Amino acid sequence: MRVDNSRARFLKKYEQRLKKVLVAGFVAGLIVCFPVNLIINGIRTRGIDKKYEKQIKELTEKNEQLSGQIKSGTTQKNEKQEADTNQLSSREDTWSLVLINEEHPLDTNYAPELAEIREGAFVDARIKEDAAQMLKEAEAEGLHMYIVSAYRDYETQREVFNTTMVDWISQGYTPLEAYEETKKSVSVPGTSEHASGLAMDITSGEYGELDDKQAETEEAKWLAKNCWKYGFILRYPLEKSDITGIVFEPWHYRYIGKEAAKEVMEKNITLEEYLEQ
Repeated sequence: MRVDNSRARFLKKYEQRLKKVLVAGFVAGLIVCFPVNLIINGIRTRGIDKKYEKQIKELTEKNEQLSGQIKSGTTQKNEKQEADTNQLSSREDTWSLVLINEEHPLDTNYAPELAEIREGAFVDARIKEDAAQMLKEAEAEGLHMYIVSAYRDYETQREVFNTTMVDWISQGYTPLEAYEETKKSVSVPGTSEHASGLAMDITSGEYGELDDKQAETEEAKWLAKNCWKYGFILRYPLEKSDITGIVFEPWHYRYIGKEAAKEVMEKNITLEEYLEQ
């Protein structure tokens, strides 16, 4: 009897884990833009719990709506997107101030001219000099700056988003819950500043975790105090997530130009608030 009970418990756990893995696969498919019918058919053929069907349908609709915003087209929003993309690639002084978020997605075909800032880490070539100077002067003071991520193309961003969603689902979150949690810390593909080449995730070489404790490191303190001198801002500051849509990230720095960065950091405002002035 004990053997049978143990086997039953094992099979139950295995079945639950299999469901999570299958659901995670389908949800990842949403971000890859699989057709709705393939996803729903996959749910039916694999016997996924019906309670997920409504959530996956809702996620599919979210994804299709976002895809419509990201792809080039003739709608007013897409015209604004095209204007933002053109501004970003122009030689005008305002190129560094382009807003990139879920409401202002970046054309997935946009590809900045890149320059290597560290081995394997690339940024928009126009900001390399300022970025390199910032890292050089920080390290001259004995700090160890580590670039976790700089430029990321659309495909890489999609992989990061999917991986994070799968992680939430493996912890017991439903697909919809996992999607919403992921959005708080990872931009939906097509809406990430990393695709512009103007953003870098920088951590302490002594503490590499991407959590709130990163703000307590000497490297983060130095950046928060001095980044504006080189044209950078702490893009997602504390208690500003209602404006940026992203939780506090003491490692994410965005280049917006020295004059604008000075005002943003002095006033403790976000890029959104600066552009509304």
